[in-house]
Formats: sequence, C-alpha cells, structure tokens
Amino acid sequence: MNRNLIRSIAERAIKTAAQSLLLFVGAAEGLDLFTLDWQRALGAAAAGAFLSILTSIASLGIGPADSPSLVAPIVSSDPVTPLIPPSV
Repeated sequence: MNRNLIRSIAERAIKTAAQSLLLFVGAAEGLDLFTLDWQRALGAAAAGAFLSILTSIASLGIGPADSPSLVAPIVSSDPVTPLIPPSV
C-alpha cells in the first residue's frame, strides 16, 4: 500500500462519513441540533466510514493497480469536443 492509495481510501471514508452524518441529521424529526442524539449520529458516520474502508480494501486488485476504485479512469486521446459548436 502506497501513500496515494491510503490518501484515496481516506478521502472516500471521510466523504462517506459526512454523507452518513448528513443523512442521519436530515432524517431526524424537527432537525433540532440541540436535542439530536449526537452519539448515534456520529456512530452512523463512523460505521459509514468503516464500511467505506472495508469496501476500498476489498476492491484492491479488481480495478486499476494501487486504486480503491473498481473501474479504470476513462482516458481518451481524442481532443475534447466542444458542447457548443463554434459560430460560423
């Protein structure tokens, strides 16, 4: 495991933890941050991060080398076609 791979796995875990926390807070009735069960909310975020790390580790060797991704990035040698055609 190299440094870039560890950074990629950590980035995915942090994003998943934030998404899990937002989902938990958003699902709370009334959205009262003072009465929210923060222990459960942070537990849900930690569980999401843990599962993300496990998924990334399980994905090693399936996708590109030294990447937690299951798919290879799309690389094209063609120039990018503009979305709006140039004026004539």
